[in-house]
Amino acid sequence: MSKARRWWVLLTVSAGLLLISVDMTVLYTALPTLTGDLHADASQKLWIINAYPLVSAGLLLGTGTLGDRVGHKRLFLAGLVIFGAASTMAAFAPSPGMLITARAFLAVGAATMMPSTLALIRLTFEDERERGVAIGIWGTTSVVGTALGPVLGGFLLEHFWWGSVFLVNVPVVLLALVAAVFLAPGGSGRADRPWDPVASVYVMAGLVGLVYAIKEITRPDPAPLHMVGALLVSFLGFRAFLRRQRSQPYPLIDFALFRNRPLLVGVLGAGLAMFATAGIQLVLAQRLQLVIGHTPLGAGLLVAACALGALVAGVVVGGLVHRVSVRTLIGGGLATSAVGILLTLLLTPGAVPLLDSAQSSGWVVPGLILAGAGLGTTMTAASAAIIGGAPPHRAGMASSVEEVSYELGSLTGVAVLGSVLTAVYTGTVTLPAGTPDTAADSLDEARATADHLPAEQGRPLLDAATSAFDNGYNATLVIATALLAVGSLFTYRYLNRVPKPTPVTTEQTEPALDPSP
Repeated sequence: MSKARRWWVLLTVSAGLLLISVDMTVLYTALPTLTGDLHADASQKLWIINAYPLVSAGLLLGTGTLGDRVGHKRLFLAGLVIFGAASTMAAFAPSPGMLITARAFLAVGAATMMPSTLALIRLTFEDERERGVAIGIWGTTSVVGTALGPVLGGFLLEHFWWGSVFLVNVPVVLLALVAAVFLAPGGSGRADRPWDPVASVYVMAGLVGLVYAIKEITRPDPAPLHMVGALLVSFLGFRAFLRRQRSQPYPLIDFALFRNRPLLVGVLGAGLAMFATAGIQLVLAQRLQLVIGHTPLGAGLLVAACALGALVAGVVVGGLVHRVSVRTLIGGGLATSAVGILLTLLLTPGAVPLLDSAQSSGWVVPGLILAGAGLGTTMTAASAAIIGGAPPHRAGMASSVEEVSYELGSLTGVAVLGSVLTAVYTGTVTLPAGTPDTAADSLDEARATADHLPAEQGRPLLDAATSAFDNGYNATLVIATALLAVGSLFTYRYLNRVPKPTPVTTEQTEPALDPSP
């Protein structure tokens, strides 16, 4: 394959990854508008966001192995088709339930093509240095996509209705389809490799139960039976999955991969980076709109400052991953992002006493740029550690493992930090006398209630609601900072004697196979 064609392949798969990443966060700025138009309650809002990473994470392990069986090009093309059709369905959804369903189908398309993006890079770039740069661009695309989502959502809402944030995917899908047909390397895959959809169902059950339990635990009035039932479903789902993997000759996850310490740290680092990215962007985008009063576009532009640091760091680190240790890159990246998020909190006007609310919200930009640089470094180094730590015939599996870590990070970031934000708000808000109880559910509800009250009643309500929201905002950023710092310390200690990633071997854990892709 010529050099020019290799880079065109990278551009094509990066377009697919960009679609997937943008859809993780595009609703963050669109959520207040969408909530009002569809009359979605607080629970439906979280499920509209969580349906996408939840379904993706449940399917990714299976689709990665399916790619090894049928060929990654075929799976990438199929995923694009599903993604385009689901985007159209979401754009014209008439109700919250229909939108949640459409988001689930979007996740099916994303999960179908996502492992193939990294696997196609692994199969296209044989030179180690070229592959490092390509993976750096790939990893940066993911970070930039998540940061671009709020900007794109805000821009489209300035000019069109909320469904445009989904409909914009369709032309990109069509272009990527044409390019992939002619450029991506083909191959029929490994017909002898079985596919195990039952295991994906088990993972899905485990994840749904876990997310439901998190949401129930953080409610102000949790239902103990619902919480225990959800945890039981989660436990049984994950237990059934692990038992099935041990009994399968060709499991969805070869756990021998995790004996490679850099690969394991890469998985954890990628998950933590996405946890922080998704969770912080969600709460910051809401604060900029609901507390400061920015338009969706204005909020999106500020939140996207994270992409500026990630873009530069990702490309630079992509050229260094074959020379600098995983320990240094991932550990340093997590530490840098922790400092960046803490700086963002300290420089958020009105959130802490350092800056009063009258000052410009642009003060958050330096912290977001620093956080983005750390996250871009972490995700690029994590991608290189994961794909470099797996043998070529496990490219699809390694890609799936990485994508699952991304999706689980995004899922838990939104579920945990979003739930903490809601729980702290409802637990600390003090409503003025005579205010409807619904104002205690969320800041959205408080603002809607205040709009229908006289100024002398509406102003105290908004002050109380804003103060409670900021309590939750502060708590979420502190939690994210602490988790990133712990991740950095773990990386430095765990990889103390492992300076560079080395490929794992799996001769003792699977039947002998032809190692060619």
